[in-house]
Amino acid sequence: MPLTPIDIQNKEFSRAIRGLAAHEVEEFLDRVAKEFEDLIKENLAAKEQISQLKERLSHYQKLEHTLHNAIVVAQETAEEVKRNASKEADLMRREAEKEAARILDEARYKASRILSEHDEVYKQAQIYKMRFRSLVEAQLAALEMEDWLSPDEDADTQRGA
Repeated sequence: MPLTPIDIQNKEFSRAIRGLAAHEVEEFLDRVAKEFEDLIKENLAAKEQISQLKERLSHYQKLEHTLHNAIVVAQETAEEVKRNASKEADLMRREAEKEAARILDEARYKASRILSEHDEVYKQAQIYKMRFRSLVEAQLAALEMEDWLSPDEDADTQRGA
């Protein structure tokens, strides 16, 4: 059983013939009891402070754990967002490449169609030019014939015959 300040104050010593001065012993015991009581109070206050500090430490450890988990979740979320953004960018790039290829194919088709039409128009123009030349040459040949210049001769030969 631990010693208390009251135990010190109430301690009775047996008397001997040549014993110590009782008042000195009592003063000393009072002083020891008082210091012992102060030490006990300090000890209790220190234990209470330790308990409070342990509670705060536990709270901060829980908070640290929560913050650590939040950071891990945030990092994982950031990585997921990056992966999704990368996937989406790849998808958009592939779609843009497909659209560009489609537009190029369409443009090539239209260009070849226009070239074909141009060739056809050019051929038709050449044919028209040849026909017109033939017509003009036939008309020139007809003009160069001198028969039409003397209608009287034809009429005389037809009358006298």
